[in-house]
Amino acid sequence: MSKKPYYITTAIAYTSGKPHIGNTYEIVLADSIARYKRFEGYDVRFQTGTDEHGQKIELKAAEAGITPKEFVDQTAGEIKRIWDLMNTSYDKFIRTTDADHERQVQKIFKKLYDQGDIYKGEYEGMYCTPCESFFTESQLVDGKCPDCGRPCQPAKEEAYFLKLGKYEGRLIEYINGHPEFIQPESRKNEMMNNFLLPGLQDLCVSRTSFKWGIPVDFDPQHVVYVWIDALSNYITGLGFDMDGNSDALYEKYWPCDLHLIGKDILRFHTIYWPIMLMALDLPLPKQVFGHPWLIQSDGKMSKSKGNVIYADDMVDLFGVDAVRYFVLHEMPFENDGVISWELFVERLNSDLANTLGNLVNRTISMSNKYFDGVVSNPSVSGEVDDELIRYAVDTKVRVAKAMDRLRVADAITEIFNLFKRCNKYIDETMPWALARDESRADRLATVLYNLAESILIGAALLEPFMPETAERITAQFQAPKRSIEDLDTFGTYPSGTRVTKKPEILFARLDIREVMERVEALQKEPENPGIDIEKKPEITIEDFDKLQLRIGEILACEEVKKSKKLLCSQVKIGGEVRQIVSGIKAHYSPEEMVGKKVVVVTNLKPAKLAGIESQGMILCAEDDKGNLALVTAEKDMPHGAEVR
Repeated sequence: MSKKPYYITTAIAYTSGKPHIGNTYEIVLADSIARYKRFEGYDVRFQTGTDEHGQKIELKAAEAGITPKEFVDQTAGEIKRIWDLMNTSYDKFIRTTDADHERQVQKIFKKLYDQGDIYKGEYEGMYCTPCESFFTESQLVDGKCPDCGRPCQPAKEEAYFLKLGKYEGRLIEYINGHPEFIQPESRKNEMMNNFLLPGLQDLCVSRTSFKWGIPVDFDPQHVVYVWIDALSNYITGLGFDMDGNSDALYEKYWPCDLHLIGKDILRFHTIYWPIMLMALDLPLPKQVFGHPWLIQSDGKMSKSKGNVIYADDMVDLFGVDAVRYFVLHEMPFENDGVISWELFVERLNSDLANTLGNLVNRTISMSNKYFDGVVSNPSVSGEVDDELIRYAVDTKVRVAKAMDRLRVADAITEIFNLFKRCNKYIDETMPWALARDESRADRLATVLYNLAESILIGAALLEPFMPETAERITAQFQAPKRSIEDLDTFGTYPSGTRVTKKPEILFARLDIREVMERVEALQKEPENPGIDIEKKPEITIEDFDKLQLRIGEILACEEVKKSKKLLCSQVKIGGEVRQIVSGIKAHYSPEEMVGKKVVVVTNLKPAKLAGIESQGMILCAEDDKGNLALVTAEKDMPHGAEVR
């Protein structure tokens, strides 16, 4: 009998930088669901990957002095390294720079254009580069991006648009007819009330102001804008072909069972993506779950706040499974979860070291002490044993109910409740007291067997969430791996099995002061050794005085045509405007230059560069990798001020 397919995806991570623990939470959450579904017997396809195009990437690559492809290769490699570090069991890691993905995106765009769902127009509005999003003035919050709070810039350009309004009514009808489609319920209400019911504006789906994107093949001045490109990964990663020659993976796994995404990109996945699929006459995903954020106690993580926590740092301190446990257990179903070093240590000490680790250690130690490591079941039982057995067997049912509703934190709580019940059982039966009476040896053996069996049931259920820990527990009891069917009955552990002679400490208790010292060492900025360069001959003050350095304000800037390196700036210096050509195109865009106050050599003899006269020199600093940074005054100075 063939297994039922189950397709789960994460949002693809944007390659603008290293993912923090809040970003990493999503891949761990998806992995726990994928592992659980495999445990239930499903044929699981688990896809993740990276979103690699856009203006932000183009600018960051320029700042780093490398090509956009080199930049995303580095960042995608770092993201994949962290996903692998967290022991995630994905089947496909897609990159939007993959050639087969890019070909299909072009075909999808052309199909939508040919059937009239995409048309050419002009966009004028406010643009947020970090979010890759356009907004009207009325959508801004205090004049800033409503999503990230950063400044937006006016933008006007020719663009292609997707007709959202054409499918608006059909999507509303679909959502009303499929109450499970958007989860949690509060997210569905948000999408309906804030976006769909007020009416949709057509969506900008191409750009001309940057080049790092998939070209529109029939109009190469345009690149496909982020959402058609990024969202299509869910089908291109299965081998979907717009011409009708799709891979068997697509036929098997689409429509997707679960898109797991952050709540901040819910609109794109529950409005834009379904409309794209409707326009292409393709089935819609069965469910989109917008999970909450994992935030620091002082707010959302950001580098500017200096409160970013990275998964690899946490793993260095606590280990992979401890980090997995924390992020999964501390995240509520709908509300944001809070992370702090102090809370992490508290959870590790109480839940992992005490409730679980100490339970396993005591059980194995008592089996070795009283029965030379042999665990047997004489079945000398009483009411207290029946209660434990019922609780252990019912744990599978309680976990299944929680996982069916994607309440992963609740499922983990149920498993740890079983471990707590085992600890209570030890207090109730007092094995140390039974050991003092030889006539009660069979009763003692039964108690230790019941403990071992209950722990192994818990370990089998724990595997999707803490796979290494579950394996280590099972190995210490010398027990075979269990199927989900094995958990229907109590007593699968073979009587007469010998446990390991020396129990392994699963989780050692930590001292918060020692942890914080290590955290401070991790977060301490490494000393910058600086750069040594070849020294030039000494000069006198008279030599230096021959230079005239002044503050200039850049009024306008544009690229020099037919040049890969040059920008031409109009610079206001006192009562005049100078035209200055600079070889900094790889490090600054024309838009970034405008408004900057820079240091200018004003008495340099004019020269022609690429046929354009340059009337001075803008000063820059250069590091050992060739990266340039404009030299500016520390305080705001008026243009024309002398530098000396």
